[in-house]
Amino acid sequence: MAVEPVLGGAGFQLRNSNVAAVPTTMVWFKRESGDLDGSGEKKVRTEGLWVKCEHCRQIIWKKDLEENLNVCPKCEKHFRIDARSRLAQLLDAGEYEVFDSDLVSTDPLKFVDLKAYSSRLKQAQADTGLKDAVINARGKLNGRTVIVSAMEYAFIGGSMGAVVGEEITRAIEKAIETRDPLVIVSASGGARMMEGVVSLMQLAKISAALARLDETGVPYISVLTDPTTGGVTASFAMLGDLNIAEPGALIGFAGPRVIEQTIRQKLPPGFQRSEFLLEHGMLDAVVPRKQLKSYLARALDFMTASSVSGQASA
Repeated sequence: MAVEPVLGGAGFQLRNSNVAAVPTTMVWFKRESGDLDGSGEKKVRTEGLWVKCEHCRQIIWKKDLEENLNVCPKCEKHFRIDARSRLAQLLDAGEYEVFDSDLVSTDPLKFVDLKAYSSRLKQAQADTGLKDAVINARGKLNGRTVIVSAMEYAFIGGSMGAVVGEEITRAIEKAIETRDPLVIVSASGGARMMEGVVSLMQLAKISAALARLDETGVPYISVLTDPTTGGVTASFAMLGDLNIAEPGALIGFAGPRVIEQTIRQKLPPGFQRSEFLLEHGMLDAVVPRKQLKSYLARALDFMTASSVSGQASA
């Protein structure tokens, strides 16, 4: 009896002219769940593995971007980075001592807009692992002990409330006490409106502390990153002995849209970007991220040498 195997459905059928077809199921493999859709096309999950540059539209492998210090390898656009990454890049071996990290806002106004300010604080603390929008650290930069205050933009836009103002003031006071150079890395949307006049008072408070630092002759370098706006620009971000910025950073007080609506004129190209401010004398230098650490080290060598020679001559 001749038997022909015929493919059918889930298995084989035996076809014979004298015998009725008997379906026989042969299941060799079973897929519990998988990534095949109806067309049989395999899907590969790539969420979070690639990043698109907003400037040149280049698709970048995320690991390559991180190895390049979060700078686009094609157009040199500087992506925003968090405060911990900033400290790891600037301080030797990424090692530093954090201080005054236990301060927490008390929500003095019990402020509520679309949601309660207390809820915003809790969410930001959970998302960033920080108590507020700044990290004070003491470590070594090319072998020299420095104090660095790095702002965290992911914490309610890096806004400056009472805690940020107090922490930066304490960093300044520590620099006065230890005579270690001070570096403040700004990344902020300005004063924190949820704390009203309490946040605005931080501008005067920090500025007064910086005046005391200046009297001691301890260097202070301000590093402005994208974005640095509002009350932060109007106070300590522009009060450095040396004011430097990363390329393409948005720096200003009011936003460009607000300015255009106020003066009813179109702003020039590149307005409020680092290069524009450097050209118009509001910055001392624009320094790429890869060169920032070495630039700071050279600047501090020069500034401390000048202060020492000045004290000797006096």
